[in-house]
Amino acid sequence: MFRRRARSEPDPPELDDLDELDDEAEVATGPWDSESLPDDGLDRVDLGSLLVAPREGAELRLQVDENTGEVQSVMLAAEEGALELRAFAAPRNGDLWSEVRPQIAADISRHGGTATVREGRWGTELVCQMQVVMPDGSQAMQPSRIIGVNGARWLLRGTFLGQPAVEPEGAEDWEDALAAVVVHRGSHAMPVGDALPLTLPDDAQRLT
Repeated sequence: MFRRRARSEPDPPELDDLDELDDEAEVATGPWDSESLPDDGLDRVDLGSLLVAPREGAELRLQVDENTGEVQSVMLAAEEGALELRAFAAPRNGDLWSEVRPQIAADISRHGGTATVREGRWGTELVCQMQVVMPDGSQAMQPSRIIGVNGARWLLRGTFLGQPAVEPEGAEDWEDALAAVVVHRGSHAMPVGDALPLTLPDDAQRLT
């Protein structure tokens, strides 16, 4: 298990160098800011503030407000589950996800659901059971898993539904889809918490 270092081997890195390597390892993970987009060869769909790579076996859909025509969220949907994406303006330095996470949990509780925390790939996330109205008018509990990623003046919120919500240990492919997302914040000023604007491509499928 242990061996002597040969004279020809380079000196081990200093502690400061190890810190820099750790920082680089943390940076080299998605979701990405549009200013630091990796050359990964992925063909992403440009939706304005979000660039999303299609996932094999999933449809790329947009949730559109019937009254305003504005795109509210992006969804990758498949038979076994879905990933909903929304991005928000955030302060340059701060942890907006830690601020809004208790608010989301409290709102779910007020509407008769539950929300607990767990540690996942991007830190603390919410595991939720939310009351929803079924097409026949009955009520049911819908499981979801909400992840927040703080970026450069933005917060990306990803909500897993279905199997990737109830079986997080087997949701690596779905989490990889979230990691491949690129957020384009833009330089314009926006109030903290406002949703970043999304645009509707001609070939996108609308969900209302």
